Order: sequence, then C-alpha cells, then structure tokens
Amino acid sequence: MTVATPDPQVLAFALGVGVKTIAPTRGGDSHSAMLATLVDGRRVFVKYGADRATYAAEAHGLGWLAEAGALATPEVLSIGDEGSPFLALAFVAAGEEPTDFDERLGRGLAALHSFGAPSFGLAIANVMGRVPQDNRPLANWAAFYAERRLAPLVDRTRTSGALDPATARLVDQVIARMPELVGPDEPPARLHGDLWSGNVMCDRSGAPTIVDPAVYGGHREIDLAMLRLFGGPGPRCFAAYHEAFPVAEGAMRRVPLYQLYPLLIHVAMFGAGYAPSVRRAAAAVLT
Repeated sequence: MTVATPDPQVLAFALGVGVKTIAPTRGGDSHSAMLATLVDGRRVFVKYGADRATYAAEAHGLGWLAEAGALATPEVLSIGDEGSPFLALAFVAAGEEPTDFDERLGRGLAALHSFGAPSFGLAIANVMGRVPQDNRPLANWAAFYAERRLAPLVDRTRTSGALDPATARLVDQVIARMPELVGPDEPPARLHGDLWSGNVMCDRSGAPTIVDPAVYGGHREIDLAMLRLFGGPGPRCFAAYHEAFPVAEGAMRRVPLYQLYPLLIHVAMFGAGYAPSVRRAAAAVLT
C-alpha cells in the first residue's frame, strides 16, 4: 500500500517555518520517512505512515529518555494531527566515531539505566517496531517479563503460524520458570527498549545518540542483551558500562533469556525465518 507523504504546507504550519525542499529518505521497517529543509536552513527528519498515537508515544519516549541527561536523543519538533499523522524531529547528522565512542556509549547507557523508572512498565502503551507493547505496570520484573512481554508474543506468533509448536512449547517452559531465571532483584531501570546497533548513532560532535525508542521501566540487562544481538559495539562499551554500573553475577548466562523478546518481535514482524533463533535462545536458557 502506498503511503501518502505529509503535505508540505501542513508540515510548515505545524513547524511555524516554511518548507524549502522535501525528499524521501530511509525510514526503517516500521515507517516511511522524508527529509525536509526549512527556509531558515534547518533540516527536519519526518516519520509518517503510522497513526498519531504511535508518534505521540515515541515523542513521549524520547522525552522520557532525555530526562536522564545521559545520552543524546533527537529533539521532537511536532506531531501531526489525525488528518496527517507524522513525527517531526530535528535531523541528526551522522559524524565520525571518535576513538572513545564505545566507552562513551557504555558510560551513557549506565547513567540512563541508573536514573531509574517509577515501575516495571510505563504509564502509556507504545510499540516496538510495528508490534504493540502492553506496558501496564506489574509489581515485579519476573511477572512483567513473562506476562507483558513473552506470553503475548508467543500467543500471537503461535496463532499466526509463524512460530512452530515445538518452539512455542520451549518458550512456554521459560515463562513457567521465569522467577528463577531473571536474576537478582533490581529496581526498574529506564530502558531504551529497542537498543540494537541500528538505533545508536554518532552525531557530528562525536556523541552517542539513541533513536527509535520503545521505552519502559524494566531490567537493564534487556538493553544490554539486545545491544549484543545484531552486531553491536565492541567489548570496550560493555567494560565501560560495567565499570560505571556493575551487573549482577550470571548476567552473561541471562543474555539468551533477554534476547528472546526482540527475537519474538522479529518473528511477529518478519515471519518464521526467525523461529530457529528463538528456539536456540530458549534452549540455551533451559540448559
């Protein structure tokens, strides 16, 4: 289905500045995007193709992360109305990574997590990719990860046929044993929620910048596990993180547990091709 781009006049009205040029640009797997140049010379990254609630939730998430003052995030400029839903962000120009980029990312992520969150969950729902996240808070992390994260995705992907019965049963076994698997109790951390390497940028000043969040309060090992999933940063990043905010014993053993959620998201979005990865992760958890 073709998605209509936001009208430049609507965008100009929302931003309070005329639009000089507009061009399509890469938007990722869950939205379309364009790059607008304003008459005052600023550049604006505009997401579109989803509903206003999705963009309002993302804007809230960017602000929620920015409160920590730990890692840079794009500035939210405007959210389009229901007639023309879009999210307009200050464009982040990519720069060359300095030699200490990984260490700066690790320390910044530690500061973000240690800033904390009010609960396991969030006051509003949002999405990860194109998949809705139920963020209704629960009192403890084991229950939240089982009931708000893994169980709904297993049900969704099993029903659609994307997740085969044998793999679904393995994940069901993980869910049943969740209290013994999640590690020592910790207060909720302020999570990015979708922290794969593609959502980490280096801006022109060399600062790590995080984009496309799916925020909530949760266990900080979720972000760390996802950062390792698809060719993440090098060991210096994790060493700097651990120096600033040491993780509990057994964290490396829990990496497959906390990679199950993003892997199930991929099954939900892209189909059965990711089911073997889910099966391997669940088997590693249960070993």
